[in-house]
Amino acid sequence: MTINLKTIATEHRNPNTMNLDQMSTLEIITEMNREDALIPGMIAPHLPKIGQVIDYAIEAISNGGRIIYMGAGTSGRLGVLDAAECPPTFGVSPDVVVGLIAGGSGAFIKALEGAEDSKDFAKQDLVNLNVNSKDIVIGLAASGRTPYVIGGLEYANTLGCHTAAISNTTESAIGAVAQIAIDVPVGAEVLTGSTRLKSGTAEKMILNMISTATMVGLGKAYHNLMVDVMQTNEKLRNRAENIVMEATGVEREEARKTIDLAKGSCKVAITMILAGCGYDEALSRLDTAKGHVRLAIKENA
Repeated sequence: MTINLKTIATEHRNPNTMNLDQMSTLEIITEMNREDALIPGMIAPHLPKIGQVIDYAIEAISNGGRIIYMGAGTSGRLGVLDAAECPPTFGVSPDVVVGLIAGGSGAFIKALEGAEDSKDFAKQDLVNLNVNSKDIVIGLAASGRTPYVIGGLEYANTLGCHTAAISNTTESAIGAVAQIAIDVPVGAEVLTGSTRLKSGTAEKMILNMISTATMVGLGKAYHNLMVDVMQTNEKLRNRAENIVMEATGVEREEARKTIDLAKGSCKVAITMILAGCGYDEALSRLDTAKGHVRLAIKENA
């Protein structure tokens, strides 16, 4: 079936950049900056729906489910990127937040032609993940019409999953399939059809909200500190020490000593110090508090 790109909002021409090829470097980036500054205001009306997606995501992970992003091209890459950042930032297993891109992992670097046009590929990707009703599946497509995303959402619906769709057009086809449609029309791109620009930025901002607020809701923060950070290099070892120092007021030597006693966990170390308890009791308190430090130390506050 032939697609008329002119009917897709993300393919419209931007009247402010009709002479883009005649602009100076400074004029180009000034115009890009002006267009980008509009994005937060365009997202704002959709915050209640984004909040509902986050509540579903917290519910999913709390019950042993996962967040699964699905997309093609730039949208798929953004989902994979957000998923990849969750383990080091929040200390979760790589299979808690999963990014699927049409064409498989190799498509992150080099596009696989035709993959985004297949609903069957989407279903098979979800089957391979053993997707079930505990999971939430979030489809991403700037154009709002990618068959791969539609197919994934349709299949997820049959399993009883919560589903959501994020697009950059109005009344999107992916939104019509999902339980929650987050259609954020950011307007024509500075470079016509280049949805890695405003559309991609808007999607990235929304994904930042979803993953961050979900993890905070799961107890991955104390105040605004990332207390489940993974210590995989010297910088992150230092960050872990700083987090424990900020949370408890102890000096660096005490912070490092307690982190080691806590088997590398900032969260456990903070609980040990603020609750004045040992490792086993800190674990028990955190288990009872479902991972929330503030609740784990409450009786000592």
